[in-house]
Amino acid sequence: MTGAFINALGIVAGGAWGLAARKPIPPPYPLALKIILGVYTIWFGLKLTWVNLNGSLRQVSGELGLVVLALALGKITGRCLRLQKLSNSIGRCATQTLAAPAGPGRFNDGFLLATGLFCAGPLAVLASVQEGLNGFSPVFVVKAAIDGLAAFAFCQTFGWGVILSAVPVLALESALIRGAQCLEPVLRQRPCPLADVVNAADGLLIFCVAMIILGLKKIEVADYLPSLAFAPLLTWWLWR
Repeated sequence: MTGAFINALGIVAGGAWGLAARKPIPPPYPLALKIILGVYTIWFGLKLTWVNLNGSLRQVSGELGLVVLALALGKITGRCLRLQKLSNSIGRCATQTLAAPAGPGRFNDGFLLATGLFCAGPLAVLASVQEGLNGFSPVFVVKAAIDGLAAFAFCQTFGWGVILSAVPVLALESALIRGAQCLEPVLRQRPCPLADVVNAADGLLIFCVAMIILGLKKIEVADYLPSLAFAPLLTWWLWR
């Protein structure tokens, strides 16, 4: 659960800094940090995919084909479930909340706004699955930095209610990590490389998130999240 605690600590630290600071962070610094985080996330995502494609060229091609098929089916399922639309609606609600005039409910608004944004981001799922299967995920450091910067800005507007969002974030990510840990012994069974294809799909989706962080391409990552379930199911079915 180390990654979930780091994420929560990032929110608390960013929020406390926002309460103590008198001025916003100068724009060049968050931009530089986002570039560093984006480049690192690209490297980590591609590495995670590469190291989990094992065996001969024929086996690697087969596993990669399964991952691509899982992503395609995941995209269709995610669109049917309207996952990206739900994520976008949370973002629009956040924008409206930020634009609303100050009032007595700003504490609650800050808590709900931060909880929705920090929990709805695809990195919460991707990092949790990766940590549950492989141990501590460095992606949580990236998410902690991003959420910390957001908490800094939100706390200057809404107050310390934003910091309390660390509790539901910790609870959600801990539950996802624990769920992945419970499935890990089954996914590690051979000869079916179930965990490998899950990690490979996870790595590609982490790479897609990096594209968004760097502003290079807008990818509907939330719609692809069901592919993490399709990857092992397809592999098990075809390897029987």
